[in-house]
Amino acid sequence: MFEKVLIANRGEIAIRAARTCREMGIRTVGVYSTADRDSLHRRHVDESVEIGPAPASESYLNIDRVLAAAAATNAEAIHPGYGFLSENPEFSRRCAEAGVVFVGPGPDAMNQSGDKIGSRRAMASAGLPITPGSEAVGSEGEALAAAKELRFPVMLKASGGGGGMGMAAVHRQDEMPHAFRLAQSAASAAFGDPTLFVEKFHRHPRHIEVQVLLDAHGNAVHLGERECSIQRRHQKLAEESPSPLVGPKVRKKLGELAVRGMRAVGYVNAGTVEFLYAAGKFYFNEINARLQVEHTVTEMVTGLDLVREQLRIAAGQPLGVEQTEVRLNGSAIECRINAEDPTANFAPSPGTVTAYHVPGGPGIRVDSGIAQGSPVLAFYDPLVAKLIAHGRTREEAIARMERAVGEFVIEGVQTVLPLHRRILADEAFRNGELTTTFLGDRDILEGLVQERDDEVAAIAATLASRPSLAAHLRERLVLQPANASRWAVSGRPRPGGEHAAAHRGRWART
Repeated sequence: MFEKVLIANRGEIAIRAARTCREMGIRTVGVYSTADRDSLHRRHVDESVEIGPAPASESYLNIDRVLAAAAATNAEAIHPGYGFLSENPEFSRRCAEAGVVFVGPGPDAMNQSGDKIGSRRAMASAGLPITPGSEAVGSEGEALAAAKELRFPVMLKASGGGGGMGMAAVHRQDEMPHAFRLAQSAASAAFGDPTLFVEKFHRHPRHIEVQVLLDAHGNAVHLGERECSIQRRHQKLAEESPSPLVGPKVRKKLGELAVRGMRAVGYVNAGTVEFLYAAGKFYFNEINARLQVEHTVTEMVTGLDLVREQLRIAAGQPLGVEQTEVRLNGSAIECRINAEDPTANFAPSPGTVTAYHVPGGPGIRVDSGIAQGSPVLAFYDPLVAKLIAHGRTREEAIARMERAVGEFVIEGVQTVLPLHRRILADEAFRNGELTTTFLGDRDILEGLVQERDDEVAAIAATLASRPSLAAHLRERLVLQPANASRWAVSGRPRPGGEHAAAHRGRWART
């Protein structure tokens, strides 16, 4: 086993990986940008190295600087976490060339799984059901021809990556030119590859994914499925395992398909195979060649430590579990806690955490990257914590999650905690009637905005009826620019631009 591992990430996932390393007796090296000098993850590693300025392209995404940090600290392996370099085949290749073990799949397998068009072909050859679709389309005309053949509505997708980026739904022929330009631009910005393809659009699908582990000795296990249908703009908000939709027979079939698909691309380590469920059928969606944000719910129901298994596999050891030993015990739900305002189109909410209290009690786990006084930076992903609840039944897990969400206190920045409260209370959610269009179908965001407006109206009415209270509060009000961005109000620069100019004033509560 390794003696020292560098964790090429930040925030809660860096802390998560460091904790397992500590349990295994492995020393850890952290990396941080200049903006992250005071970040919590530095306290959870044995040593840390500054790797560059705040922009991720100059620090966490800079392969040369990450490898230099590994060389300077004599780290034998690099755990990439998720995001940043975790699905970068070039980084996997460069690690091998530098004699450092990459804790994840090799570059060839990552290339095959990351190329969505190529992975569709590989999965079809392996017998997995795939959504009807096209090969690469290089122009609006080719995309339109493919869409006509498939019949509208269709989905434009980026070939070079996933995660909900570079996607655009097209319902009519006249929407194609704008949608094509939008998707191609997003694909180029996110993945450096403008290649698109066209798939048949699934209405109100469910997102079901299967966690698998494969070692270099030919062993493989599937660890059940996760339901990830609660999303906004193709980005997951809440996940659970097992899915309310899937029974034992379907679970076994999906798991076997997932393992077969991963073997088809020569995959070794932890990975996820995503499926869409629509009109009574499952369709292969994509492979995630890394540890997932929502791996926590699988850990809660299986009792396995997936980071430990990743490290064992990367060190050349066989899996620590056999398929016959895998049992799903109870139900687990994860709520992603993002520093965003769900009533303002999920605008980011950078700032400083002024108060912080995590929930506890039976079945509750919190994976967090912040504490009181922590900065929430505009440069990086808004995920600040993950709240996980486990129960003997789904109903018990929901009840525990509702309690925990109510106990969770984060002040100083806006978060999606109020949104999770509404989701958990919704009748369709409680009945397990989930789709990727759940928020819109159930008017969740509209209800949340109405709730906020009602609270503001109630406060205004109270102040109007009690002038003395209004006079007392006036000293705590400060003038802010009317058209200042959320970044400017937080006192931090907008990435790639200056603060908005102030021309008019409005009162804002501090």
